Amino acid sequence: MAVTVKRVDDFDAHSHAESGMSMKLARDGLDVESFGMQVIDMPASADQYPEHDHSEDGQEEVYLALSGSADIEIDGERHRLEPGTMVRVGPGVKRKVTTDSDPLRMLIIGGWPDKTYEPPEITKLGVPDPLAQQA
Repeated sequence: MAVTVKRVDDFDAHSHAESGMSMKLARDGLDVESFGMQVIDMPASADQYPEHDHSEDGQEEVYLALSGSADIEIDGERHRLEPGTMVRVGPGVKRKVTTDSDPLRMLIIGGWPDKTYEPPEITKLGVPDPLAQQA
């Protein structure tokens, strides 16, 4: 039986100093192959999380606040994201996360309902940090 145990703060991360955001590479750090999984840290008053959908690749995502709180805007409708609340967003639906007075640590889990999961390059250890390239 393969087991990997790690603290969230021990994962390698892509960090963007200007925005204060970081993406902890949890999927690769735990050797998960069947679904996507990242931990995103956002500071208070952050709106840099990109609005996006997954209409091109068909991925659905689940968002869970581990600490702090935020709003997740889904196709123009705002929902509160806080510990104990999970949000599932389908592939073709636009979503954007913004924080208010609290920083946020959220877990995002993604996968495809109709095909085998293939991790995007930006979630792999050792690839260039996409957040640094935006600076």
